Amino acid sequence: MHLRYTPEQDRFRQEVRQWLAEHVPAEPLPSLDTPEGFELHRNWERTLKSGDWGMVTWPIEYGGRGCDLIEWLIFEEEYYRAGAPLRVSQNGIFLLGPTLMEFGSDEQKSRFLPPMAAGDEIWAQAWSEPNAGSDMAAIRAKATRVTEDAEDYYLLEGQKIWSSRAVFADWGFGIFRTDPESKRHRGLSFVLFPLDADGVTIRPIRQLDGDAGFAEIFFDNAKIPVANRLGDEGQGWHIAMATAGFERGLMLRSPARFQKTAERLIELYKQNAERVAPSVREQVLKAYLDAEAYCLNTYYTASRLMAGGKIGSEASCNKIFWSELDREMHRTAMSIIGARAELTEHASDAVDDGRWLDGYMFSLAGPIYAGTNEIQRNIIAERCLGLPRA
Repeated sequence: MHLRYTPEQDRFRQEVRQWLAEHVPAEPLPSLDTPEGFELHRNWERTLKSGDWGMVTWPIEYGGRGCDLIEWLIFEEEYYRAGAPLRVSQNGIFLLGPTLMEFGSDEQKSRFLPPMAAGDEIWAQAWSEPNAGSDMAAIRAKATRVTEDAEDYYLLEGQKIWSSRAVFADWGFGIFRTDPESKRHRGLSFVLFPLDADGVTIRPIRQLDGDAGFAEIFFDNAKIPVANRLGDEGQGWHIAMATAGFERGLMLRSPARFQKTAERLIELYKQNAERVAPSVREQVLKAYLDAEAYCLNTYYTASRLMAGGKIGSEASCNKIFWSELDREMHRTAMSIIGARAELTEHASDAVDDGRWLDGYMFSLAGPIYAGTNEIQRNIIAERCLGLPRA
């Protein structure tokens, strides 16, 4: 594969690089899983929107720039190169946004996409339940349709868990059982709901680092307009699988994220090469090559999509690859640092302000979120390789 950029793409890269150099905060922002950090990251999203960088691939009328996927990859490369903050709006712009583009009505797109791109409304993903994690077909939370005084709405009942960003977010999206007689993936609908609605209760879940990155959501007859349903009633599984494709296949984890980690890992190795085992060099080299391979594969996928192709079950291969790559890179970093790797950012002797430790703890979740890697391997076996169900 020969990856070359056009003069227009080179000019676009320079525009992105210059803008980020002028606007990226000089110091890292506090964790977005804290009240202060969340609001600072929201303000950063608004800064991005001031330059029309909120979501570059979206149409201009929805707050984007109308860029293609190659330009998005270029933007991501420059974004990580500049050390810009994490995207607190990622559940919206990378997952729900593309889903709205495909399945939403014109009214829904106009209502939800512009404030999503501007950081004015941050979204939480509310799919998993206590007995329906990676097996979303086992969902029990229900939405009962009611019509009163010419008003058409759902009453949401049940519980969601491991909802990312739900502690501080404004809205959530999830799938609910609208047909009480249905089983498995049938009878589900995709519903958008405000997290401050009456009957919605949020309970934070602490992560390994003590911050509330997740939450439980409890629904007690929460009244949500039927107009907030995405797609047709009973179409929720089909829509959710499209969202999962975006999550696993392309946008949620751009290659630049892992290339930047690989670069940091190489520098860490160079600083400690004299005292680590010779085998570590091979681990660092493999991390670099895998990050580059993932980048080239993503460019290939983007080119295929731009030519009219679609993301299918092979998205599960991507998800396994990037999640295990991230985990192995951070494991290698922890082994290079040694005992000091356990020091948090507040310790005077912490390496890189404890960033490797934070990254390592987060990487452990990679093979779990977006569908466990065990489930992804089943999908690959059955849908890509045509093997019989175990």
